Formats: sequence, structure tokens, C-alpha cells
Amino acid sequence: MGHRDVIAIGGSMGGVGAVKHLLRDLPSDFPAVLFVVIHVGVRGNDLLADVLGQGAPLPVTTAIDGERVHVAPADHHMLVIDDVVRLGRGPRENLSRPAIDPLFRSVGASYGSRAIAVVLTGMLNDGAAGLADAKRCGGVTVVQNPTDAAASDMPIGALKATDVDYRAPLADVAALLRQLTSEEADPPVAVPPDVRLEIDIALGRQIDSATLAEIAEVVPLSCPACGGVLSQIKAGPPLRFRCQVGHAYTSETLAAESEGAVDEAMRVALRIIEERVTLSEKMADDARRNGLGAAAAANGRRAEEGRQHAETLRRAILGKSEGAAAEKVEDAE
Repeated sequence: MGHRDVIAIGGSMGGVGAVKHLLRDLPSDFPAVLFVVIHVGVRGNDLLADVLGQGAPLPVTTAIDGERVHVAPADHHMLVIDDVVRLGRGPRENLSRPAIDPLFRSVGASYGSRAIAVVLTGMLNDGAAGLADAKRCGGVTVVQNPTDAAASDMPIGALKATDVDYRAPLADVAALLRQLTSEEADPPVAVPPDVRLEIDIALGRQIDSATLAEIAEVVPLSCPACGGVLSQIKAGPPLRFRCQVGHAYTSETLAAESEGAVDEAMRVALRIIEERVTLSEKMADDARRNGLGAAAAANGRRAEEGRQHAETLRRAILGKSEGAAAEKVEDAE
């Protein structure tokens, strides 16, 4: 069975500082290999490893074989399969590539009880499903205390998704990892087939309706990325969806993306109505100059109706903004 010697770490907002803090507290002879995914932009210059490695006793590199701490490069999922680091260009998960879920699934499937999955600070709940899958494969799960995190969403999402083994403040995570890597791993367990399938999707495997039906059921929702029909993943929590292309979302990410699309649509609608009001006013002025009283009156009424519609829509947009601000204040409190 051996000892626990593979650690996967995921973070988002505040994750760079959290991982730097964690790595500085690990000794140079730390007996495990670490894999780190932090959400980065598609066009990143892969400087994250240099940033995280500042002051760390362990060497930190962008994912290549043979190093002690691997950091996912921009625009690639990082997976570990049969002791080999694989970089996948599969569909985004939770709007991200690299995403945390594929890494957690791959280390869970490849190393079972030798694997440790760690969720740190971040927005929304990427990592929650992968953490649950790593647990299903026999891995040990660790979550940063939400009250200790710069952004509590990801830790809270992870705690809701599975029966987490350990929860600790960031300052104690390094010591916890030293303890866990010194212990004997539990006996291996069978890897669920749906976990293997989602690993293949992250690597870029093409899927069709029949393949997706093995792990999900069609629901009347559309994919924000491609417009395809979404299917609800059978395994859970958390509540998740995939489309036939392979884009994956937790319900929280999907709701946030849909909310943004609604906001944008309302603003576009407001702009169009305001432009029509301006056009109606100019048409009314032109009709008056030409002695066309009836046409001027009709265009004037059309302009007034438009102004009323615009004001209603403007109040709705303002109300949504104020509501979101109030929720942020409430969360902060």
C-alpha cells in the first residue's frame, strides 16, 4: 500500500498567496509530489510557478515530469495518469481550463488512498466535485476553513459535496500534510467508471449522446458556452451538468453565468429602447416641420411609450445591482 505521497491542491481567488504560504511551510525533504491548479487566464505566460516558488524550499515548475511541485500551465487541464503528467485540452469545466476537478479525479483514480486532495480559497465551487470523486477513489480530503479563506465559496462548496476528512486553517495545513504523508495509506478501492470517463473527457476524448447518457440525464437547460443541451450528472453532490461537447458546470457556476447573461441582455435591451426613443423623437420633429400633425403625434406617443419602458427596465437593472451589493455586504458580515 505504501504511504500517502501524491498531493493535489486547488485554489482560485486568493489561491496564489495561499499556496505560497503553504509551500514555504513544507520542508525541502517533504516526501510527496505536489500538483497545483490555480485558475489562470487562457493567455497566461506560465509565470505562476516562478511566483509560487519564491521562498519555497521545494522546486516549483510548470507541469513537466520529474519535479517535486507541478503547476498547471495556462489553457490546459493538468492530469496525472499512471505516474505521467498529462496536459489535456478537453472542454472547460466551470468556465476554467485548467480546472481543479480534472486534477482531483486523476490523482484519485491513479493513486487511490495514496492521494490527498486539498481545496483552498476561491470563488464559486470548482474543485467540489473532483474532491468528492477523489474521496470515492479512496483519497484523503482536506479543506481550508471557510472563515480563514480570502474567498470562502470553494471551501464551503467542498464541505457540502462530500464527507471531508480534515478541515484546517491555512496556517495548519502544511503540518497536517506532513502528518498525513507519514502515515500508511488505506487499502485500495475500485475506481468508479464515471470518474474514468470524466478524466478522458478532460484529456480531449470526443463524446456523444450515448456516452454522456452513461453518466448523465438530459435536462431542459442549454450550455452557456456552445448552446447545446445540458445533461445532469447522476453522481453527486454537487449538482452538476455537462453538454455533448463536454463543457461542465456546477449548478452554482451555471447560475452565475446565466445571471451574467441576463444582466447583459437587459442592458442591450435598454440601449435599443433608448435608441428607438431618440429615433421616434427625431421623426416627430421632422413630421412637425413638414406640417404632418398626425404623424408627429404618433411618433411622440411612441417616444413616450419607449421612455416609460426604458425607465421600467432601468429600475429593474438598478434593483438587481442593489440586491447583489446587499448580498455581498451580508456575506461579508
